[in-house]
Amino acid sequence: MGDLDVVGIGNAIVDVISAEEHGFIESHGLVKRAMTLIDAERAEHLYAAMAPAIETSGGSAANTVAGVASLGGQVGYIGKVRDDQLGHVFAHDIRALGVRFDVLPAAAGPPTARCLIIVTPDAARTMNTYLGASTELHPDDIDPDLVGSAQVLYCEGYIWDVDITKEAIRKAISICSAAGGTISFTLSDSFCVERHHQEWLDLVDGPIDLLFGNEHEICTLYGTGDDFDAAVTAVQGRCAVAALTRGAEGSVLVTPDQIIEVPAKTPVKVVDSTGAGDLYASGFLYGWTRGMDLARCGWLGSLAATEAISQFGARPLGSLAHLTQKSAVQEVSS
Repeated sequence: MGDLDVVGIGNAIVDVISAEEHGFIESHGLVKRAMTLIDAERAEHLYAAMAPAIETSGGSAANTVAGVASLGGQVGYIGKVRDDQLGHVFAHDIRALGVRFDVLPAAAGPPTARCLIIVTPDAARTMNTYLGASTELHPDDIDPDLVGSAQVLYCEGYIWDVDITKEAIRKAISICSAAGGTISFTLSDSFCVERHHQEWLDLVDGPIDLLFGNEHEICTLYGTGDDFDAAVTAVQGRCAVAALTRGAEGSVLVTPDQIIEVPAKTPVKVVDSTGAGDLYASGFLYGWTRGMDLARCGWLGSLAATEAISQFGARPLGSLAHLTQKSAVQEVSS
């Protein structure tokens, strides 16, 4: 292992975020709170119907590494964009945050990916993603030196939807594991869990050390319905740590020997839940790479997630380094 705290791998996407009334969801046949894959024609139709929007570089794993960088960590990112306007925007934005991003853009093929995000008055986000050039991430795009230099490889579940990108992520996992790094994986979305159920069960039992997910995703993975406690029991001992978020109830960290409950930060007005899970992972991983105890890692995750939901968009609007100065960890129970 070398000089990078975290290297993320995922779909390089530009987020297009608009605030809409609840009726927009029904009238356009959207699946509320889910991430739905769409084609280019559907993307054009929805974009035309959306209110004036904020466009910002996004993608789940990219948001997480951006958060780690904002906290003060050294990070890299692997994802594919097209050599087009949005591709240039994505590359500029992520590099400006201090993230190492060296993957060559595609000279031909589909355009840079975009995610059309509808935020309703209840702060729920409904995502419709055109994957575009992000599906062109190949095993050859994996830089062994970059991946081998990471303390933690952070893998985005969404990338599992395309076979060639799945091969790329498996290559990255193999390289990082061989170098002695920690493998982390985020479940991303309940519908994504359903699509790749058995493969992901095998991953958790195999190379994954750190598993991230929310209560709905972990229940879906282990088929426990709405019984979160049963899902906790099912995942315990299958990986080193499962970090499971529960919204206003905080998070639960599950190790083979402990179940640690971490409170949420003092409630704030929720503006937009986009990126809350991504930024929770940022805080947790920043703490993990600095050898903090699990309760402290989870608390930093809560602090970072709160920053995300109190603003519009999934990336930090300013430096998050001040969060690391908050030395008082709220009482946790185990």
